[in-house]
Amino acid sequence: MSLFGDGLEAAVQKAFTRPAPKSAGAQMRYLVKQLKGTKAVAQLLRVSQRTVERYVKDQIKKPRSDLAARLEREVKKRWQPQIRAKARQKAATTGGIVIDARARMGYTAPIGSTDEDRIRQLTVALPPHFAARLFEAQEAGAADQQLQEIVAEGLKEVYFQDGGRRAGSLEEVRFTDVQHLEFDL
Repeated sequence: MSLFGDGLEAAVQKAFTRPAPKSAGAQMRYLVKQLKGTKAVAQLLRVSQRTVERYVKDQIKKPRSDLAARLEREVKKRWQPQIRAKARQKAATTGGIVIDARARMGYTAPIGSTDEDRIRQLTVALPPHFAARLFEAQEAGAADQQLQEIVAEGLKEVYFQDGGRRAGSLEEVRFTDVQHLEFDL
C-alpha cells in the first residue's frame, strides 16, 4: 500500500468508538452483511464462495496470513463509516491534522539563502484546509506522490514560512526519503 494513504487511514481509524471484529468468522460475517452475500465477499477476497461460508459458520477459524491481512483491511475500510466521516469533517473544518515525520526536508530559494535539505524530525500541526485537501485527494484516488506534495506545501507554509512571517521568497520545499510518517487528527 502507500505510506501517505495508509497513514491517513490509520489517523481516521483512531477515531473509532468500537473495536472492529477480531476473529476471522466475525470479520467474514460483517463483510457478508455489508456486501449482502457470500459471493461478493468471495470475489473481493479472491477465495471461493464455499470458503466464505465455512468462515461464516466457524468451520474454519484460522486464515492464511495473506487472507487474514486482506480480510482485516477490507473490514477496517468499511467499519464505522459515520464515525470516519465525522473525523474527516472535523479535521477538514476545525481541527486540522498533525504530521509527525522524519524525512529529508529542505527548500529551494533565491541563491544565497538556500537551506540544504537534511534529515529532520518534525511534528507540525497543519491547518484544516490542508487536512481537507489531503482527504479530498485521497478520496479521488491520488497517488502517494500527490499526497506528499500537499504535505510539502503545508510544511512550507506552516513550518518554513511560519504563516508568512519569514522566508517569503521560498519557492519549493523538498520532502523526500521519508523514514517515519504518522498523522493524527
